[in-house]
Amino acid sequence: MGQKCNPIGNRLGIIRGWDSMWYGEKKDFGQKLVEDHKIRTYLAARINKGGISRIVIERTLGKLIVTIHTSKPGIIIGKGGTEVDRIKEELKNLTKKDDVQINIMEIRRPELDAMIVGDTIARQIEGRVSYKRAIKMAISTAMRMGAEGIKIKASGRLNGSEIARSEEFKQGRTPLHTFRMEIDYASVYAMTVYGKIGLKIWICKGEVLGEVELNPNFSANSDSRGNNRQPGFAGVEGSRGERGGNDRRGGGNDRGGDRRGGGQGGDRRGGTGGGGNRGGAAGGGNRGGAAGGRR
Repeated sequence: MGQKCNPIGNRLGIIRGWDSMWYGEKKDFGQKLVEDHKIRTYLAARINKGGISRIVIERTLGKLIVTIHTSKPGIIIGKGGTEVDRIKEELKNLTKKDDVQINIMEIRRPELDAMIVGDTIARQIEGRVSYKRAIKMAISTAMRMGAEGIKIKASGRLNGSEIARSEEFKQGRTPLHTFRMEIDYASVYAMTVYGKIGLKIWICKGEVLGEVELNPNFSANSDSRGNNRQPGFAGVEGSRGERGGNDRRGGGNDRGGDRRGGGQGGDRRGGTGGGGNRGGAAGGGNRGGAAGGRR
């Protein structure tokens, strides 16, 4: 069940609210639904570089309230608010309504938003960056920012291969069956010269305990769950990289010390002084140097 269903739809009414909040009678429900789709499609195309995560639409008596959750509010608002006024007039023409209100809400931590993470990876793939590098960078950033787990699946002609395939990258845990786990999900695609690369992103932000406010505009910037968690990935990566680097450097200097001590040109290299000092610092060069001197 958890693997097949959309994690957002699965948690509606439990820990997550709806993106469209209005009541429709039977006669006008379909019309309002199509209008919502038109608004979202238009805004996604109109502000394609605005870092839009979600668009919440509310309707009251004769009034339409559109709330845009974005990581780049400055792009949408524009200089002196001119851009957002222009968008408001365009929405009035699109919906044939006189009273349209636009609210902009900033996403404080875009690294933990599935839609923005997926859009970032897709833009990198379109810019001919290796898909593996883009995905691993996104995973490491999300874990460093306090995510409990992240899973990314890429499908299509990866790296331009003749046969399409799917690859999955994950770190941490993403328990899709646990409804009290806040899991953000997004499905995006990258349009490359050799076809579409599909991306699915699951980000587990932690467990939600207690009463939850289902209004999406209220809970957008609440980051109480992520503040107290320690970012585990940075420490693991740092210790592993440092240890591996020292081992490699130590091995190289040991081998260099042996060669300098036992080779035919040991006297010549030892006489320069530079190589001998480096070998001595490594711990194995002194032995090699001493052996070369005795010979």
